[in-house]
Formats: sequence, C-alpha cells, structure tokens
Amino acid sequence: MATVMNRTNENSSRDAANDSGDEGYRPEADEPFMSLGQQAYFRRKLQAWKEAILRESQETLSQLQVDSLREADLTDRASSETDWSIELRTRDRQRKLVSKIEAAIRRIDEGEYGYCEVTGEPISLARLEARPIATMTVEAQERHERNEKVSRED
Repeated sequence: MATVMNRTNENSSRDAANDSGDEGYRPEADEPFMSLGQQAYFRRKLQAWKEAILRESQETLSQLQVDSLREADLTDRASSETDWSIELRTRDRQRKLVSKIEAAIRRIDEGEYGYCEVTGEPISLARLEARPIATMTVEAQERHERNEKVSRED
C-alpha cells in the first residue's frame, strides 16, 4: 500500500494541471498512471454512474407507488407482477453495484485505485474505462475465475 501511495504522490505535483475538470479529458497511456487528472476523471465517471443508478431507483420507487397491481384480468396482473419482479431484481443488483462504486471512490481517496488488489500492478486504462470498479487486472481476474470454477466443481 505504501508503494501505491508513493507512486501517486510522485505524480501529484506534475499532474495538478491535468485536474482542470475538463469534461473532454480522456486518460492517455503516455501520461503518468493514476495522475491527478486520471483520478479526477475516474471519480467523475464513478459519481455520474452512481447518480444515474440512484435516479433510476428513485423513478422505480415513484412508479411503484403510483401504479397498483389491480388489473382485473388475472393474466394482466400476472404479467405486471412478473415485470415488477424483474425490475426489483435489477434494482437489487444495482444497489450492490452502488456499494462497489463507493468502494472504488474510497480507493481513489486512499491512492489505491487502478492497481490490482492481487498483484499490485496497474490495471489497464482500457479495462478501467470499460469497468471503472475493476479491482484486478484481466489476468488476475481470469486466474480468480478459474480457481473459483475449480472449487465449485469439487
């Protein structure tokens, strides 16, 4: 953890200019890894994602309060209940996702974001761009999933 913090601190002074809050900023491979600009970029991305999920959840709650399952036809009612069941399962998965997003933001605050929790190596920018909550490199994730599969089969 100390090495991760040192790497982040080394980049801090050089990259303060990159933290301009410019919405057009995209992390580049040729800049220092997890510079202040990159940290700010991923923080904004994670917070926007969290806000969108919370907004959708609030809309679902509002819709649940407005709509009632009082369809006269049993088939219509069953269909509505199935739809709401799927919607509520989706919201539950998103609730779990919000906690992963919050953990990623905490890792940014602690200077650990972007580094594999298994190997300590940097996670590729492309992977973080696609899955900002990633905690492992692709290779470490694949090993983890293979080990998980083997243990399930035993």
